[in-house]
Amino acid sequence: MLVKTDAIVLHSLKYGESRLIVDVFSRLAGRISLIASLPKSPKARLKKQYFQPMTLLEVSYEQRQQMQLQQLKDARLLTAWATIPFSPEKLALSLFTAEFLYHALRSEQQDEAMFDYISDSMKWLDAAQQGFANFHLTFLMRMSRFLGLYPNLVVGDEQAGWEEDRLSSLVFDLREGCFSTVAPLHRDFLLPNEARLIRLMMRMDYPTMHLYRLSRHDRQRIVEILLRYYRLHIPQFPELKSLQVLQELWD
Repeated sequence: MLVKTDAIVLHSLKYGESRLIVDVFSRLAGRISLIASLPKSPKARLKKQYFQPMTLLEVSYEQRQQMQLQQLKDARLLTAWATIPFSPEKLALSLFTAEFLYHALRSEQQDEAMFDYISDSMKWLDAAQQGFANFHLTFLMRMSRFLGLYPNLVVGDEQAGWEEDRLSSLVFDLREGCFSTVAPLHRDFLLPNEARLIRLMMRMDYPTMHLYRLSRHDRQRIVEILLRYYRLHIPQFPELKSLQVLQELWD
């Protein structure tokens, strides 16, 4: 059966002389792996640059239920990025986002709301002229909603709609994904001085994140905490190689 769907490229790997294995997150089928044959003619419809990480495509492929690799029949650009390929900072953010999604969405099924969130986030980044240094932090925190990992403000039987002085005394249990008045028995928790960073991230979104003045240390610590949180909840979630490049660019 021929399937046509919008898709976001997560990763591509050369396979033989003229083929690529391309992992994408699609609107209609979730995570799928495609095998693409790239003609050598410069006039060919399929071009290698279509399969760069975080490219938005419309793909057509032959769906076979028992096959791990689906045969790509055609692809066309949905959106050509105007600034991401030409900005070292935006490109680093894009590659970090792609590597994160490649590992976080290993078995994700169809989720159109998640697809829209990812594609809309990339469109926002491409259009942003300034104030995007916290993009990856906001993306990671908001993405946790779609993966069922968003932090819970309920503390025991109470709703944590408390005054700031009481909120400032809470710890954050990384395993349970919630705030607490007492430290858990295990070591995977944040003391109040770092639990505040989670509360800060829960308030940030793309239009307002430039208003939050984070130090370089805070920004690096937040991304370390968020990735540790994901590693605790997603099996075999690795250290991300692109993180070091991202941190060096923002030094």
